[in-house]
Order: sequence, then structure tokens, then C-alpha cells
Amino acid sequence: MAIDYFTKEKNLQAYKSGDVVFDVGDPGDVMYAVREGEVEILVSGQVLEVCKPGDHFGEMALVDGGHRAARAVARTDATLARIDRQRFLFLVQETPTFALQAMHALAERVRGFNRQVAGD
Repeated sequence: MAIDYFTKEKNLQAYKSGDVVFDVGDPGDVMYAVREGEVEILVSGQVLEVCKPGDHFGEMALVDGGHRAARAVARTDATLARIDRQRFLFLVQETPTFALQAMHALAERVRGFNRQVAGD
């Protein structure tokens, strides 16, 4: 099981079911950790992943400085911790297990996208 590094984060934001957290092409200045509820990650209208409490998403834009490559929508009412680039880099540098966990999450999303493209 993954370690939840964001249990004490103070920068929280509430979303209602159906709210768009971010969309394709949006700037990627923060990542998110799910505190409560569920968030869908969609690519080309297809659900790639459902993030639940303890999961995080949106890291890719912090890693490469690019724009969002997916859409994130609150599947239920949700509370999300917003993690800025400075906090993300601190965690990567100071907590190697977080870096591995983030890479694992990114790899799983890429594999899911590949399966989706292949029609599996």
C-alpha cells in the first residue's frame, strides 16, 4: 500500500460532483492529493483512472512543466489538497519513497492509456 504523504496538508479545496478540477491544456502548476471523495482522470472522454482518498494525480505537469494532458473531474463531492511545485520538489528530494510512488503512479497511468489506445 502506498504511503499517504499529504494527510497534514493545509491547502485544501472542495469540489462538487461533476466539477472540473483541470482540463486538457490547462497550466500544470499544482498536483492534487485526494483527501475525501473520488476524482476521475479522463483522456479523450474515457476514464483512465479513478483516484480515491490517499491517491494523488497531476504530477506529470510538475515533472515536465507542461500543460495538462488529461481532464480531472470530481466523481463525487471531493476535498483535494493542492501541492505546489516547491512542496513537490521538496518531497522528491527529501523522501525517495515519495519519488518512487509518484513514478509508479505515472507508469500506471501510461500503461492504462496504452491499453485504452490498443482497445484492450
